Amino acid sequence: MTKVEEAIWTTEGARKRSAVQGMFADIAPTYDLINSILSFALHHRWRRSAVATLQLKRGYRALDVCCGTGDFLIPLRKAVGVDGFLVGMDFCQPMLDRAQAKVTENLSLADACNLPVANEQFDGVSVGWGIRNVPDIDQAHQELTRILKPGGRFVSLDMAIPTNKLMRRASEIVANKVVPRIGALFGKTTAYTYLPKSTQAFSTREQLAASMQRAGLIDVRYRDLLFGNVCIHYARKPGARQA
Repeated sequence: MTKVEEAIWTTEGARKRSAVQGMFADIAPTYDLINSILSFALHHRWRRSAVATLQLKRGYRALDVCCGTGDFLIPLRKAVGVDGFLVGMDFCQPMLDRAQAKVTENLSLADACNLPVANEQFDGVSVGWGIRNVPDIDQAHQELTRILKPGGRFVSLDMAIPTNKLMRRASEIVANKVVPRIGALFGKTTAYTYLPKSTQAFSTREQLAASMQRAGLIDVRYRDLLFGNVCIHYARKPGARQA
């Protein structure tokens, strides 16, 4: 096990944040390509499905947290239209640099657990493949709830462990054998050994939903994709949504 991988697995809080931040900085140049390989290019469709749960209208304000290289910003812009206000935030500058080359949206360096945003600013907030990497999931959900307007909606798209035993076993083989080898082809063995393991250590569907409820979100629901290997969680903040 490398020193970087040890740091991710054995540290918490600020030290974990730094280790994960360094890992994503390292994989930023090949992140989009490997994402498409591992998801069979389906991740764009999953993002569109996730954005649909936000029920955004033209002119609304939306935020993508842990925006990475910016792929969520494309369907979000289509949803809010040219008159809508859209921001992408991530804690890793090299990932934002890749996003800047792809989209023309407002981008900002920020931590999901301490967002530089005033209360009740956004009609919709999304997170894709980010919540499992934050040092404190409850705190991140509290921050995301805080910045939502009353009636605003939140969606989280991430990996999951299939509930079907046969599919779960097949997924374990792919995660532990295939994914690291694909990463190795690009010289990123450590990152693509860590990322599958982070899924295995991630909260269950029910635990993630409970964290969202503790943060104050209601109508929490989830839906599986790709035979249960990917899951969309979505919810809303109490109150009436303004037209």
